[in-house]
Amino acid sequence: MTFIPAIDPDIEYPDSDGKPMADNTEQYEWIVKIKENLEILFANSPQVFIAGDILWYPVQDKKITGPVAPDVMVVFGRPKGRRGSYKQWQEDNIAPQVVFEILSPSNSLEEMERKLLFYQRYGVEEYYLYDPDSHNFQGWLRQEGLLSSIPEIKGWVSPRLNIRFELTEDELEIYSLDGQKFLTSIELSQKAEQASLQLEQERLKAERLAEYIRSLGIDPDTL
Repeated sequence: MTFIPAIDPDIEYPDSDGKPMADNTEQYEWIVKIKENLEILFANSPQVFIAGDILWYPVQDKKITGPVAPDVMVVFGRPKGRRGSYKQWQEDNIAPQVVFEILSPSNSLEEMERKLLFYQRYGVEEYYLYDPDSHNFQGWLRQEGLLSSIPEIKGWVSPRLNIRFELTEDELEIYSLDGQKFLTSIELSQKAEQASLQLEQERLKAERLAEYIRSLGIDPDTL
């Protein structure tokens, strides 16, 4: 028989734990980089919810240890949209399948061990942990009910996200399966500007060609 905890209607589930999203600029940049590139990757998938640093309440029970706020979490099977926190019992009881954590100097070993146990207990399928200072990257995959360490993470492809992880001497690099590298906000903006400039150049080239054809007495619209 499954044990169902008693629900106390007076339990409060705050949307904030009072902690900052990040302790330093590098940690923040990595959180934004992973979240925003995943948002782009799954922009046409309405049933993929992606969030950065929101509290996840897996069960409606005041005795729960936690909750935790993954730096980035991905939930397949839940619609996009604004949420102050992720209350799993209001989300068809679907747990985040993939979570990312970006280490900062303030993260203790005890805290990270607690998070690993939390993610294992409440159904996370893939857990990735990156330390920008040491360039250390680790991953865990759920196997036979447990989150097991991925022995060879370099070149690993996420089963859920279909993204590839590469480690260089300097940092972690992430790629979609079509070879597109995850970019920073500035790099994404520059890429968009370059694409816009290229389209404008192609438009002007087409206009000049049309004018030349007209000068020959030919209507370009008839070609």
